[in-house]
Amino acid sequence: MATVLDSVRAFFAPVTTYTIDTENSADVVARETLLDRAMGPDRRRKSSEKIRRGRLPAEGLALVARDGHGHVVGTVRLWNVEAGIAMDGAPIEALLLGPLAVDSSFEGKGIGAALMRAAIMEATNRGHGAILLVGDAAYYERFGFAADKTRHLVMPGPFERKRFLALELKAGWLDGAAGMIVACGRKLA
Repeated sequence: MATVLDSVRAFFAPVTTYTIDTENSADVVARETLLDRAMGPDRRRKSSEKIRRGRLPAEGLALVARDGHGHVVGTVRLWNVEAGIAMDGAPIEALLLGPLAVDSSFEGKGIGAALMRAAIMEATNRGHGAILLVGDAAYYERFGFAADKTRHLVMPGPFERKRFLALELKAGWLDGAAGMIVACGRKLA
């Protein structure tokens, strides 16, 4: 027979299940609060943030992780960019990933990896050719990201070359890509 103490323990027990879902408008405050906590007060000064400013994420590529109660505990978004130009002078369309963040009380449960796999799969399903990011190479290499495809690309503003990584979703997509990463895609209204 369950006691009041059992009910209290169950209520306060850590939730270990989560689901990956498409972000919706009701998630904005929770997402921004999570990003402020995870990334710190200077997060809006990063080169990647300058590219994202004034833009909407790529269609269908704003994802969240929800705990068993439906609360946002993780987020990842991908943004349309032009990854320099090809040898023929045409812009190379790609995605810029970021930020990826998980609530500190849920770290180590595989939520970040699940968000990454879901984002890569959805970008692939939507026909995108490559994903770029600035992040910890040791973490992102396990998903196939590497610095070799970004060697002739640059971010606007300061960035660490060894942290500027790419994953080709279509073989050869970034071959010959050179130049500045610039925003494209949908603008905020």
